[in-house]
Amino acid sequence: MENLDINTNQLAETRNRIIDAFIEHVLETGKQPVSVYKFAKNLGITEEEFYHYFTSFQGVKGAVWDRIFDETYATMRAQEVYQAYSAKEKLLSFYYTWIEVLKKHRSYLLALYEGHADFKKITPQEVRSFRENFKTFAKGIILEGKTEGEIVDRKYISDKYDEALWLETLFIFQFWLRDTSVSFEKTDVAIEKSVRLAFDLIGRTAVDSFVDLAKFLYQSK
Repeated sequence: MENLDINTNQLAETRNRIIDAFIEHVLETGKQPVSVYKFAKNLGITEEEFYHYFTSFQGVKGAVWDRIFDETYATMRAQEVYQAYSAKEKLLSFYYTWIEVLKKHRSYLLALYEGHADFKKITPQEVRSFRENFKTFAKGIILEGKTEGEIVDRKYISDKYDEALWLETLFIFQFWLRDTSVSFEKTDVAIEKSVRLAFDLIGRTAVDSFVDLAKFLYQSK
């Protein structure tokens, strides 16, 4: 069992070395490595060993996004007041925390994504895991919002709420990349306004109230 723990730790250490070295290369050169062979050689491992952990640099970039999500989620959940938040407040908390984590990697992210017109289309593979993790989180707060009456369950539409929030996430990321305001103040405003709009759309509206009244009047005949 002890040898198994040692091997597991060694595997995790090598994997993290690859990720860290990739980030460092992007920071120093402004682009990803040219070849896996040269990258692995500079790191002191074989190309074959690199493929034991990742099939391509897309996989490494995906691992960076996983790190970003994990740190965001853990930091957000560690807040004592988090559990008392409403669904809307939890989404806001995620985005504000996420931006703080992104700031630590801004130079890396700018080197890879600055100037890209459509982040969603350019990097679908490397954000796949991040997207799945976010949508799992989003589904949780959507369910909670429905239970508390903060979010309306609409036939044929509710199942798409998590995807709508994912598109909002992409919008916020692209906005932040272009933001040149002091302390990214405009990004904070964009988060607040976009989340408000999202909950205006998925929350209870005047139309829902009208439908409820119409149903009540019909059933009371």
